[in-house]
Amino acid sequence: MALELSHLTRRFADFVALDDVSLAIAPGEFLALLGPSGSGKTTLLRILAGLDYPDAGAAQLDGRDFLAAPARTRKVGLVFQHYALFRHLTVAENVAFGLRVRPWRSRPGRAEIAERVETLLQRVQLGGLGKRYPTQLSGGQRQRVALARALAVEPDLLLLDEPFGALDAQVRVTLRRWLRELHEDLGLTTVFVTHDQEEALELADRVAVMNRGRIEQVDAPDMVYQNPATPFVCEFIGRVNRIPLTRNGGWLSAGTWQPGTDPWQAEPASASAYVRPEHLALNASQGWDALLRHIYLAGSVAHLELEVPLLSQTLEADIASDDLVRLGLRSGQSLRVAPRRAVIFPDGGGEGRWAWSAGAEWAISA
Repeated sequence: MALELSHLTRRFADFVALDDVSLAIAPGEFLALLGPSGSGKTTLLRILAGLDYPDAGAAQLDGRDFLAAPARTRKVGLVFQHYALFRHLTVAENVAFGLRVRPWRSRPGRAEIAERVETLLQRVQLGGLGKRYPTQLSGGQRQRVALARALAVEPDLLLLDEPFGALDAQVRVTLRRWLRELHEDLGLTTVFVTHDQEEALELADRVAVMNRGRIEQVDAPDMVYQNPATPFVCEFIGRVNRIPLTRNGGWLSAGTWQPGTDPWQAEPASASAYVRPEHLALNASQGWDALLRHIYLAGSVAHLELEVPLLSQTLEADIASDDLVRLGLRSGQSLRVAPRRAVIFPDGGGEGRWAWSAGAEWAISA
């Protein structure tokens, strides 16, 4: 049964942390809450954990009022960014803590607790380290202890609040892939808060993009990236070129580039086309004259900085590094560039979006 969140609102004085948030979380789903600082991600997570309560709204699970249940009965496991391990307890004692503080009627026996702790330490790849203290572990190992402690109480819902934020990049990559495998093995329902776009897009089944306390879009990672629902999602997820369009003779255009017949017809007078760097074609038959200012190599990808005088702006294009030699590209070279694909939004807060690609175009209503 899905966890249904309906019209949740939370205010702190004049600051609106959550603004009419509605969301359904399916059983076994890995959902990422993604957004900038102050967008409401952690507030929503704390409400699910029972550490905070909304000013308005409801949450239903299997027909029951989820928010009315006290935190200790919600069967929720919570992992914090900075681990929150007890320094005076061993690894094994940290993992067992949630079991040992249960009421005596529901508390497992010592032998069962010890067996469950050892099983969990093996699962999180910390077998044989149960007698160590947190200060004797690496950051990645401490994070696994925190996760094992959350799993020890056999939660129905696992909540992760930027769990890899304090780790270096290489350890983060290793741990997040391991976490995804663990999620699938255990069949958990997981809600993962992060401001790291790469983590969200790689790990999650769905991504909820939040901004100023509201959810801008909830969708599969590829849809959030390729078909963003709002200009904010366009600009927040990945890198993008924003190209102003103006209406001339009934057509929206940017200089010599005209995407085609738009779905708005006479309105609006202007719009913005959002073009990913990989969707900018080089040596296009239509488009704009451009000067290749700089080439930045980043492993298998080459980032190109293109000056377009007609637009009075600089655009970014991405190509495979191997194509640099094949195309004979060099700084100072003149090129002709044009979008192969774009998502277009009317200016002035108008409704609707227009997903366009060369050779095919279609309108998508907001």
